[in-house]
Amino acid sequence: MIERSPQLTQLIHLASGAIVMGYFVAGLFFLRYWRDTRDRLFLVFAVAFWMLGVQRALINLVDVAAEDQAVFYLLRLAAFLLIIWAVVDKNIGGRGKAGQQAR
Repeated sequence: MIERSPQLTQLIHLASGAIVMGYFVAGLFFLRYWRDTRDRLFLVFAVAFWMLGVQRALINLVDVAAEDQAVFYLLRLAAFLLIIWAVVDKNIGGRGKAGQQAR
């Protein structure tokens, strides 16, 4: 593994912290939209964004080599699969509030 300077490591942690914060704030927005509409799509998006935030935080908090981080990306994969499922479910007439009104 290539050694990084302390300044670069601090910059990487700062940027990753901003990304984690962004994921959690996006999740809060989607939670608010879900509360207003009760559409399941927004709830699933909120959970998926929080999963992405947890994944990014774990990578920064757990000191593992880059080649051993693959297991953390399974959480990221699960979040993206959850988003895909929610979009497909919404488009094929899911049981969300908006889907019931359209029928």
